[in-house]
Amino acid sequence: MTAERVNPPELSPPAGFSHAVVATGSRLVFLAGQTALDSDGKVVGDTLPAQFARALTNLLAALRAAGGAPADLARVTVYATDVAAYRTHAREIGAVWRELAGRDYPAMAVVEVVRLWDEQALVELDGFALLP
Repeated sequence: MTAERVNPPELSPPAGFSHAVVATGSRLVFLAGQTALDSDGKVVGDTLPAQFARALTNLLAALRAAGGAPADLARVTVYATDVAAYRTHAREIGAVWRELAGRDYPAMAVVEVVRLWDEQALVELDGFALLP
């Protein structure tokens, strides 16, 4: 896959995302929403950054199982039960992203939701990737 990150100068500078991603490849992988579930199906992590780290780890595990890598991500949506808390922890969450997925940021959005499937979940990530 080739992914061209597009960040037009007339838009505000992106921090932790790309404004657009032009991707070419031959396989499209749709990634289901992932929360901070462990292998026993229990939500782990008491803080938003801890749950984000587990949710991202789970999303990347699904991507790797499909033959992809973090740089193949074209789009990720973050569903948070408290966007204000997400903004408060943005630096920590950004550090988690860079540690687990690198700096090839996909197009992203953060959406506040009333709750997630598991009541203890604070964050969920889904997305899609384009593989070579």
